[in-house]
Amino acid sequence: MNDVFKWFSDGGPVMWPIFVLSVVGLALVVERLLAFRTFARETGPFDDPQGRLNRLQRGFGFLSTIITAEPMLGILGTVTGIIKTFGSFKLAENASPLAATAGIGEALITAAGIVAALVLLFPYNVLLGLLAKAAARLERDGARP
Repeated sequence: MNDVFKWFSDGGPVMWPIFVLSVVGLALVVERLLAFRTFARETGPFDDPQGRLNRLQRGFGFLSTIITAEPMLGILGTVTGIIKTFGSFKLAENASPLAATAGIGEALITAAGIVAALVLLFPYNVLLGLLAKAAARLERDGARP
């Protein structure tokens, strides 16, 4: 477990927003899956089909933003890691390759932003499919007279 914390801290400060966005994104995916499960158990016709569809769509924009932002945060971490590497060369009298390892490590670890986005991308696409099926069902069953 200490290795995970060390790896996380070696990634630098950019790891925190990646972590927070990942947790929020996963919570949103679980919440939306539960909403679709509840919807699947309901029987039509529905009182307000458009309102119901709007409620099912809630959070999709935010989830899409998280999926887009996480790789960009990873790139930011890569840039800060490279800057740290060049800074270590600048400060070192005898620039050795070992002086660059911390910055390069930070640059590589923040690639976790890409992995985090991929972890959310697949369930997001599943949710889009569920939303399309829900929209078709709401259109088919229509509103109550």
